[in-house]
Amino acid sequence: MKQQKKVQRNKNFPSLSGTCDLVLSLESQFYSCCLFLSSITHASQSATMKIFIAIFFQFLSIMSFTQQKNPRARDIGIPFDGIPGTYNAITDVAGVETGHTTIIEGDGKLEKGKGPVRTGVTVILPAGKKYTPVFANWFMLNGNGDMTGTHWITESGFLETPIFITNTSSVGIVRDAALEWMDKNHYYDTSQGQFWYSYPVVAETWDGVLNDINGFHVKPEHVWQALAKASSGNVEEGSVGGGTGMICHGFKGGIGTSSRVIDKKAGGYTVGVLVQANHGSRSLLTIAGVPVGKELADTLQEKIFSEPSAQQKINNDLVERGSIIVVVATNAPLLPHQLKRLAQRVSLGIGKVGGIGGNGSGDIFISFSTANKSSFSRDKETTATVFSNDQMGYLFNATVQATEEAIINALVAGITMKGINGNTVYGLPHEAVIRILKKYNRIK
Repeated sequence: MKQQKKVQRNKNFPSLSGTCDLVLSLESQFYSCCLFLSSITHASQSATMKIFIAIFFQFLSIMSFTQQKNPRARDIGIPFDGIPGTYNAITDVAGVETGHTTIIEGDGKLEKGKGPVRTGVTVILPAGKKYTPVFANWFMLNGNGDMTGTHWITESGFLETPIFITNTSSVGIVRDAALEWMDKNHYYDTSQGQFWYSYPVVAETWDGVLNDINGFHVKPEHVWQALAKASSGNVEEGSVGGGTGMICHGFKGGIGTSSRVIDKKAGGYTVGVLVQANHGSRSLLTIAGVPVGKELADTLQEKIFSEPSAQQKINNDLVERGSIIVVVATNAPLLPHQLKRLAQRVSLGIGKVGGIGGNGSGDIFISFSTANKSSFSRDKETTATVFSNDQMGYLFNATVQATEEAIINALVAGITMKGINGNTVYGLPHEAVIRILKKYNRIK
């Protein structure tokens, strides 16, 4: 198997892995140059600085280029209902931070433990890198998947940890690394002293079509890197983080996000959604109410070089082999039982894009509210502001709309990827989608 040199990335530099081979190559040069400069003598540094500067500015140029060439659904003209927030992302809910670590290495034939590798980790912090329990709840549409830590959320009504998303075989290592990070960074209630416990929330979807999933390539340092890079503002989408090797409705999927701001008369609150989309069948894909999947039935079909039994399963269009994880954040003052109602509405957003919660799909959703931060206490009574049940329809609608758009954003950001054994999954053809939407008069 042809191996691509692994680059140890410094957490202070952004990773562009997963965008294109050019960026991967340039990024490798950039980090190698950084490491080289740190190891040579002062006299030699002057002679090599010109090379470093050239690579650095080329790196920035290509980074800017790839960001511009990575459009979102609205950028290519896909219409949606509702009003998004500033970033049209989960980070429109103040205090929420996200971060990714993307691992892309090697190509060719699968060699377990060596690669090719197409995977990573995504983290969502409800209130940044500080211990701030928030009201939360969760819901499961179909249970062929995993999300750790949910029993205590159901019992207590609080989310006390960051939320991590990765691949199916890496849940354990991510959970352990999260605990280690929390311990070393004192991410817990200090009133407990040394006696504390935590149940990190780690969710997964299966990336075994493109990734050496049982090679266990996600390591603790990748979890820590995602945490270190977590920030507010714009969110990377597509083949990044936990979504690196994921497939959605027969096209390249991965991470997507969106947000909605509800009517001022209902409080003007924000609902933000982030998805790891690895679900759905081609024939059911629906965009803006149009049966795009049927129109693209014979276009850019996946190339899967596997044993006949696996190929037969893949060709059965209604057999879902993947899953979708959805995280919903809001600044509306919701109690746990109301947050469960919000999480349930994610199912409707998935359905609008053509998801059915198939037998092989793990469709698990978690929602939290950043309001009522002072409601968590271990030793005294507290109070909480409660959103009116009669006004919940505004938040339900926002959740459905943001979920729908987040999935489409994941598809639009998806770039054609080749993985193990040459398995190839194509990115959604933007121009073809727009032609189809025009055909059905969804775009004038």
